[in-house]
Amino acid sequence: MQFCRYYDLDQPINVHLLEKLIEMQGSKSILFVTTLSSFLTPFMGSAINIALPTMGKELSLNTIALGWVSTSYLLAAAVFLLPFGRLADTYGRKLFFLAGIIVFSLGASFTALSGNQIMLLGSRVINGIGGAMIYATAIAILTSAFPKEERGKVLGINVAAVYLGLSVGPTAGGLLTDFWGWQSIFIVAAILGMGMLPIAMQKLGNDRKQANSTKFDYKGSFLYAIGLALVIYGFPEIATLNGVILLAIGLGMLILFFRVESKLSQPLLNVNIFKGNQVFIFSNLAAFINYSATFALVFLMSFFLQKVKNFDAREAGFILMAQPVMMTIFSPLAGKLSDRMEPRLVASVGMSITVAGLLGFAFLKDTTPLWYIIMFQVILGLGFALFSSPNTNAVMSSVKPHHYGFASATLGTMRLTGQTMSMGISLMIISLMMGNANITHESDAGLLPSIRLAFLVFAVLCLIGVYFSLKRGTLHAKK
Repeated sequence: MQFCRYYDLDQPINVHLLEKLIEMQGSKSILFVTTLSSFLTPFMGSAINIALPTMGKELSLNTIALGWVSTSYLLAAAVFLLPFGRLADTYGRKLFFLAGIIVFSLGASFTALSGNQIMLLGSRVINGIGGAMIYATAIAILTSAFPKEERGKVLGINVAAVYLGLSVGPTAGGLLTDFWGWQSIFIVAAILGMGMLPIAMQKLGNDRKQANSTKFDYKGSFLYAIGLALVIYGFPEIATLNGVILLAIGLGMLILFFRVESKLSQPLLNVNIFKGNQVFIFSNLAAFINYSATFALVFLMSFFLQKVKNFDAREAGFILMAQPVMMTIFSPLAGKLSDRMEPRLVASVGMSITVAGLLGFAFLKDTTPLWYIIMFQVILGLGFALFSSPNTNAVMSSVKPHHYGFASATLGTMRLTGQTMSMGISLMIISLMMGNANITHESDAGLLPSIRLAFLVFAVLCLIGVYFSLKRGTLHAKK
């Protein structure tokens, strides 16, 4: 009846207009659901980082074990992301998106019930498997729903949701930890996940499979999963013989994986997409480097603020809001800008600004004023906002629609692997400088030098990333 108020039923119905209106409403619904999912996972991740010192005290976990609370989730998500992306292209993205919400929520529930390290890390692995299903499908679903000329704008909105989760996470995590304990973070994440499920079931249309074949590359999946797991697990222990062995075996399996994939007609990883697609290759590489250099920021700053500066979890959460707030504000603008300008230029400027922000944190002291910490968080937030959505736009615009699932999964793999490497670098530096001791007042002396060295390494790594970001080539000229 509402439609009748604005349309004269005596006139011929414009079928094209009706179809356009229905399509617009469907696209908005897809944007809403995928944006919700993009908020949830970073919200939980950033909230957990604030709670790590409290978790360590209650469960008697050392610094390395606390690092694995985050790393185990990232490892599981990175290992399963590419296979799930392939399966989603074959059997339908909606199915895996909905399954991801369920598994993610169950993993969060189990984590809240954990009373020891083994159950805690095992539950985080389940959490990560669910996250992989969401990561593998959300961007592909969103990209398929909008035309190419609007892609940067909607991806910017999606990225802004990620940063909104990062913004709310530290503050909410600090408040929840102080008032109801660290377990409440996972309870809230489970409630949000299950609350999103009926909305997703209603708003997402029934998609059809995108790939022509139903065959699945089990051999490639095995080589990829085990190889990547060994690399990520061995990297933080690279200073030991076991770490070197694990890393060498993992790299060998990944090399074998690429050789096997190049010979298969229906591989897990379509190597042909990489051939001659410089934008796709270097945009993914830039994403890997950028996340490798930036993800551990909240992990490191959480310990700096609570152990060196003696803020409580709630205060530390408020302080760490500055960076993701900047990301939330500027990500949609950066995405829209990449629809008009070359994404390579916008992303490279963003990564250059990120270098300056990381370098500023390499000079932290126990007497560093609060304004200095907030100022460099603002710089980092601006830099990362200018990089992320234009880089995502470049990746998704460089492939054909039937490869969106693969492109989304590849970019997600670069992001998660980079995040895991960021934690690995941090844990390696802390292990070398502090050993496996719990962070106490006796061991605090080695914490600050570890944090400073980590940020210096990240600044150099990000500077290298600027080169690859610029090297990717042009995108708009190909339209």
